[in-house]
Amino acid sequence: MTDDTDSADYDSITKGQRETWASGDFNEISRQNVVMAETLCEAVDPHPGERVLDVACGSGTAALVAERRYCDVTGLDYVPELIERAKTRARANGQEIDFRVGDAQDLPFPDDSFDVILSVYGVQFAPDQERAARELLRVCKPGGRIGLAGPIPDGWSGDWFATHARYVPPPPGVQSPLRWGTDEGLDELLGADTRTIDSNRRTALQYYRSIDHAVDVFSTYFGPTIRALETLDADERERLRNDLGDVFERYNRATDGTAIVENQYLQTVATRT
Repeated sequence: MTDDTDSADYDSITKGQRETWASGDFNEISRQNVVMAETLCEAVDPHPGERVLDVACGSGTAALVAERRYCDVTGLDYVPELIERAKTRARANGQEIDFRVGDAQDLPFPDDSFDVILSVYGVQFAPDQERAARELLRVCKPGGRIGLAGPIPDGWSGDWFATHARYVPPPPGVQSPLRWGTDEGLDELLGADTRTIDSNRRTALQYYRSIDHAVDVFSTYFGPTIRALETLDADERERLRNDLGDVFERYNRATDGTAIVENQYLQTVATRT
């Protein structure tokens, strides 16, 4: 297999990603990820007083869950607007969390800083995956735990990203975020410096008023969908929306006109050497 990742302009790609994720309001999407964050924290089991880092934290969902255990929590994301939303959520809850702007590919922390590292649909989207993985391992203490929840190549996530890619191909030289959702990919990224990597497929349900409502939510608030729609002409926009509706319908459990969409994802707990 040819690997052309060395030719990728990661700085430009990261800048474009940051602008994409800043569009819309990802907090409206991440409300569906609360159950993933809670389940991940149960699996990783951070204890009171442990230092926890939520990488690519978005609007802070996993960080907020971890802080409820009286952990010393830091949340980091490269989108300033999302960090501001995370701070607002924490203030509203009376939670003290150190939210800061930063890049998962260049974590601004010393080696061995954290007992636990979390990322829910976050670090998987860093364009330089090897560098992001090295950073996770670098700032995790020996014996510490890295907990991940992210998309897999099949099911709703796989179909969702494949549908987008048909209309707006990803940048050349950048590996799919779905790589993190495979045993092989996790071993390549984390295996050299971990003692164990335990992964399990789990299911999270997404709730919407209808299939059309689900498409509207992502078209209004999800940065990659917004940017895709902006690049297409009117006919292509309509086709993309219809194709996204088909994906939601394919995994819809509801029979009453609402949408209860089954999203299988991979939950991983890796223990650092």
